[in-house]
Amino acid sequence: MWVFGYGSLIWKAGFNYDDRLVGFIKGYRRVFYQGSTDHRGTPEYPGRTVTLEPADGEVCWGVAYKISNKEDEETAINYLEVREKQYDQKAYLDLFTEAAATTPAVSGVMVYIGSPDKKHNQNYLGPAPLEEIAKQIVHAEGPSGPNRDYLFQLEKALLQIGCKDKHIMDLGSEVRRVLSEREPDLVML
Repeated sequence: MWVFGYGSLIWKAGFNYDDRLVGFIKGYRRVFYQGSTDHRGTPEYPGRTVTLEPADGEVCWGVAYKISNKEDEETAINYLEVREKQYDQKAYLDLFTEAAATTPAVSGVMVYIGSPDKKHNQNYLGPAPLEEIAKQIVHAEGPSGPNRDYLFQLEKALLQIGCKDKHIMDLGSEVRRVLSEREPDLVML
């Protein structure tokens, strides 16, 4: 079994795995459109986390984890079903590791997606102006910590795997700008 992470799974798997492969999926882009009321926000003030949005010609970089042991696979599935419970869809996609590749490195990689279907995904927040998303991220905090930490950790993890995601970088810059206006003496991450 392979699981693809494009958000916090990149830096915090939380389960045993045999192999970790940096790669990308085609036809999707990472967006901060999923609400988080259980990790990075609350029901009263949801945070924002990433989900995938179909996007022709685009790719989304992340990390795929291979889980071979049957017991580890069951443990991982149980863990992920709780951790990713606010994501209403699972897809099985091809993972590529080289930009020019026409053949996937791995087929059937499981990916959790928060769809825009509000009937099935009550936590979907959708698109908003960058400034509005940034302000929401600055103010939101949940049991897993401040929403901004999620953004900054994602930005750092993506850079460590060689990915400069424009949406994430622009949002990180805007959150830092908002924080500097709010807390001018705060050391920027």
